Amino acid sequence: MTTLHDKVPKGLNHKEADVYRHLDPARLPKHIAIIMDGNGRWARRRHMPRVAGHRAGVAAVRSTVETAARVHIPALTLYAFSEENWKKRPETEVSFLMSLLSRYLKAEVPTLNENNIRLEYIGRQHELPRAVQERMRWAREATAHNTGMVLTLALNYSARSELVDAFQSMLRAASQNGGIEHLKINEDTVSQHLYTKHLPDPDLVVRTSGEMRLSNFLLWQLAYAEIYVTPTLWPDFRGVHLLEGIAEYQKRERRYGGLNHPESRAAEIVKA
Repeated sequence: MTTLHDKVPKGLNHKEADVYRHLDPARLPKHIAIIMDGNGRWARRRHMPRVAGHRAGVAAVRSTVETAARVHIPALTLYAFSEENWKKRPETEVSFLMSLLSRYLKAEVPTLNENNIRLEYIGRQHELPRAVQERMRWAREATAHNTGMVLTLALNYSARSELVDAFQSMLRAASQNGGIEHLKINEDTVSQHLYTKHLPDPDLVVRTSGEMRLSNFLLWQLAYAEIYVTPTLWPDFRGVHLLEGIAEYQKRERRYGGLNHPESRAAEIVKA
């Protein structure tokens, strides 16, 4: 006889298991995107430099990624470093972030392999320091054989830049295939030229630190995503918080702009 306890995946801690028992495994999001926010505030509240918040955020990444993989989320995308971060943050902070990224990739590849996680990236990677690009390439190749969850890091990423790059890519493709006069653009065409063409659109986007904005993140892809905002600052975020977000997601009725229930349609007709 199957019990609720039997369905809890291995590796979850006590708090995570308690939340997971109330989830419907058949209705888990296929793709979760996370806007990791609050590192600076976390450090400031402790009278520490901003870089301390970034360093503490690594533990949040590790816990969140492992929990997502253990409950069999097919895809997880983390907004790690925006194009605005690259251009508007002090050079010393940017340098620290690049160093932290390199150290994270080197340290976490064994854990990614243990959890059957494949690593990918989105963003203008060619603008990052060459040494960082090489470390990123090494980590991707080291996990390329994995068949479980796809972990995508958004690095030097901007949704508007992604759309610009997509339009330029469509023009290049057309010029090599009969000329731009034959170019036909529809939603599928745009989607196939985005950085995320290898991924389904996110079902759920999580924002930490209580802020109510998308911050130029996956603007095309999040058109019908459910949004979950938590006041938890990113360095304090853990796998249990991710599961709480999924629990909230499962309470919602996804309509994709339409009406799901006959009574809802009838009510609209009456109003008309």
